[in-house]
Amino acid sequence: MAKWGQGDPRWIVEERADGTNVNNWHWTERDATSWSKRKLKEVLEGLVVEGEAGRCEIGDLKHVEGEASCNSRKGKLIFFYEWNLRLSWKGTVKESGEKHKGSVEIPNLSEENEVDDTEINVSKKKGEGDVLKDLMRTEGTTKVREALRDYLKALKTEFTLGMILPTKAAVGQDLATERKPSGSTVQDSVTPQSLDMVGVKIPTVRIHMREVFNSPADELYGIFTKKELVQKFSKCPAVIEAEKGGKLQMFEGCVSGEYTELVPSQRIVLKWRCRSWPDEHYATVALNFQDLAAQSELELECKGVPVSHEESTRQCWKKQYFEEIHILLQQSKDNVE
Repeated sequence: MAKWGQGDPRWIVEERADGTNVNNWHWTERDATSWSKRKLKEVLEGLVVEGEAGRCEIGDLKHVEGEASCNSRKGKLIFFYEWNLRLSWKGTVKESGEKHKGSVEIPNLSEENEVDDTEINVSKKKGEGDVLKDLMRTEGTTKVREALRDYLKALKTEFTLGMILPTKAAVGQDLATERKPSGSTVQDSVTPQSLDMVGVKIPTVRIHMREVFNSPADELYGIFTKKELVQKFSKCPAVIEAEKGGKLQMFEGCVSGEYTELVPSQRIVLKWRCRSWPDEHYATVALNFQDLAAQSELELECKGVPVSHEESTRQCWKKQYFEEIHILLQQSKDNVE
């Protein structure tokens, strides 16, 4: 055994003024349950199964019971998950046009079994139409297994980003490598930027995006500052205190932050972070609104995004913010008409 103070330097936490868990070397745990429920719905709902017998489609995730977590220790990730799932399905027989419904049950998706060995049970409501049940048992089961693999892949990559922080050597290599913009348009450009120390220095990027919405600027501004509208497009309870120093929390705590500047109908600045980022690390998000006749343009600048989270952060703004806001605006327009 090494003498006191001569062991692996990553264990010598008492000598650090900040007590930082460098590179998450000590045991840390992150609850993946809420994230997993959303991801399972995303990968399973809407799956289409087609064959000679007809066409089926996976409907709602009717029942989801269980939990998931990710633990890290000594730079290694350990996953625990156990799920009991029930999905609905509906289909149409090709020859007769008859419509039938049923369910798909997955009683034990866990780390103890490979996906190929996971039990998947298909049932159908009373009546004829067994050809669709057979289609779901064969092609449908294959599709469901592929979706479950997608969930597990995302759990082990997307969810865990930032749990194992880069070493000083890796950071040096990253900073020495010249990064080029991932696209030629302003909607998809990045620029290197360094930020504060969190255990080790974190290399970061700046994300710059533009999006045009079919609404005036004041209405679009309200969608980011009014709790009821935020909850409509995010489809989750939210904490929205739209004033300087006011708190922000969305997507069941996956996104949090603080309002630092508000200019009605023109500009919002946020201290903003994703839960999967290194602890206490925030980006600065600036939202600038500009009227374009009946439309408005939103310019997003997000500074201080961890390099390893660049793509997931861009997709968060594109999928969970912009696309959902477009849907909300269209629904409002349809209701008026």
